[in-house]
Amino acid sequence: MIAMIFASLSGDAVALLFGISLIFRKSGIESFANYATPFAAGALLGAAFADLLPDAISNTLPEHAFIATLAGILGFFLLERFVHWFHHHADHNETEIDHDATVPLIIIGNILHRAIDGVAIAAGFLASPKLGFVVTLAIVIHEIPHTVGDFGLLLYKGLNRPRVIGINIAVALFTTLIAAVTFVLGQAHTLPLGELIGMTAGFFIYIAVSDIIPDIHVHEERRFIGAQSLLLIVGAVLVTILIESLHHLFGTI
Repeated sequence: MIAMIFASLSGDAVALLFGISLIFRKSGIESFANYATPFAAGALLGAAFADLLPDAISNTLPEHAFIATLAGILGFFLLERFVHWFHHHADHNETEIDHDATVPLIIIGNILHRAIDGVAIAAGFLASPKLGFVVTLAIVIHEIPHTVGDFGLLLYKGLNRPRVIGINIAVALFTTLIAAVTFVLGQAHTLPLGELIGMTAGFFIYIAVSDIIPDIHVHEERRFIGAQSLLLIVGAVLVTILIESLHHLFGTI
């Protein structure tokens, strides 16, 4: 429990520090996000296929693990559809200035996203410290450019810097809260760990394949391989190598 809370808080702190360090430079935010995001996508894919899916299969029947992965993909799709629908609905009923309608949407979307992160981290640590570390690392790598992007977007919507920092700190702490609650429930009751890990793999795959890779195609439509494509591959390879090294050093611990 202590290790999980420490890992979650440390990861959030790293992401927030990146955002704060770039908050005074809009161009810095955009440049960082352009290159960090594809690396994060590769990291998510590496974690999903090299560790999460094998661990899910070892904790439940293979067919259950794959069905849970499919449920994770579909669940995240429905979450995105809800956010887009809510955004469209808010636009049609908007009576105030633009940032009044979109800022709550951004915050709600982040809270839901962070809740999923918290469940994923808890499921990882309930299975093993090694898996918990891998899940947390993959989430942190993804959350760094995501948090930096949120900083820039909220500033663009008219919020001042202290308020942007405060909102992001509050939302980040929500991850640890959900992780702690899920971990306690997992210790008190038998949770379907294999299915939870499989759903986490589905979340990771969906984020990388539907949200990030299409953007790479848009940015590099006139090239075969550009910097973003290379960073995607590097992210996947490095995280896979890290996972295999952890397996070699610690086995199934």
